[in-house]
Amino acid sequence: MSRLTSAPTTETAADRARPPGADWRVGLLRVAALAAAYLLAVGILWLSAEMATRWHLGWFPLVGLAVDIGLLVAAAAWLNRRGHAVGASLGPLVALLGVVFVFAAADWLVNGEQASFWSMRSLRTAAVQTSTIAVAALGMTMIIIAGGIDLSVGTALSLAATVLAWGLDRGWGAGPSIVACLATGCLAGLINGVLISLLKVVPFIVTLGTMTAYLGLGNILAKETTVRPARSAVPDWLPSLVTPLPKPPWLWNPVVPNFGWGVWLALALAALLAALLHLTVFGRHVVAIGSNQRAAQLCGINVGRTKVLVYALAGLFTGIAGMYLFTRLSSGSPPSGRGLELKIIAAVVIGGGSLSGGRGSVIGTLTGAAIMQVIASGSTALELRNATQDIILGAIIVAAVTLDQWRGRRLERG
Repeated sequence: MSRLTSAPTTETAADRARPPGADWRVGLLRVAALAAAYLLAVGILWLSAEMATRWHLGWFPLVGLAVDIGLLVAAAAWLNRRGHAVGASLGPLVALLGVVFVFAAADWLVNGEQASFWSMRSLRTAAVQTSTIAVAALGMTMIIIAGGIDLSVGTALSLAATVLAWGLDRGWGAGPSIVACLATGCLAGLINGVLISLLKVVPFIVTLGTMTAYLGLGNILAKETTVRPARSAVPDWLPSLVTPLPKPPWLWNPVVPNFGWGVWLALALAALLAALLHLTVFGRHVVAIGSNQRAAQLCGINVGRTKVLVYALAGLFTGIAGMYLFTRLSSGSPPSGRGLELKIIAAVVIGGGSLSGGRGSVIGTLTGAAIMQVIASGSTALELRNATQDIILGAIIVAAVTLDQWRGRRLERG
């Protein structure tokens, strides 16, 4: 352990001087600060909406959104000046609110009183549609922080959904079928991790190969078709995973929006992953490997075993995302995962994750997934073509990667 704590990539002198339990106290203070900031932001939005209703000014909620953006920018600048790493993680949130503001303003200018983008109904729908990508991207966050990549996540996700559909269609019942779905995702990740560790081949090549293999396995299981279990075989609670509004509403609006329970499950998984990365030795090992694998080995970290665990745990998130995918499609289709890996990786990159490894955040990943969905929802509200959506999203991805490279060069010079 002493060799580990002496590693510059895993623990600084300030960290070593921190008393036992300080991480938990700092974590609780951060949670309290985030809760206070959230209540302030929601309060401003609620007040602006009430004023808009009273004064019959449909555009006035945009003022509240602009105020929230301004406060967030000021907070990020203040934290950066004081050297807090949290300040940098606020960047994706500022970008998200900025994208929301642009589309909300454009929707109001184009559609006037018929504007529907900036509404609670639109927010609920967007949140549910984001969940599938967000859950899978949480697992990808770990992989990218560890300096890896997984191109097979899309087909592994659809394979897990196909296994769930196949199990329900064969009369296994909900419990065993869901366990098989999660186990499939976990096994797919485990295979990736073992191959990468044993063969010493770059993750890009290994997962490029398993991407095709998982698609083939799915097609064999589904017999080159779509598996559609009978409605009676699907439990009533499973479709509610992607229902925009729970029935009956069970939370206090507007402080806590009444999202479907699938959204809250995604947020709970995000909180667990954040705790794993920030409050455990395993999380420090993941960051250390991504920052400098050679230094991590010299510090006594079992790099191979850690990578296997990272990919297996990420596979578990992929299996959960497969459950989301099945509930959205009400079927299992192996080709349905093609292309999803690009969106999943993009969510991490847009959220500030570095493809060079060593950097990434849970909040950033959730924000990146939300930005992509906001672009899709806003483009639909403005009746923009899919090609335009792709161009906008591509430009944002290029900008995010460019910013990451610029930040890396700046750190090297500094």
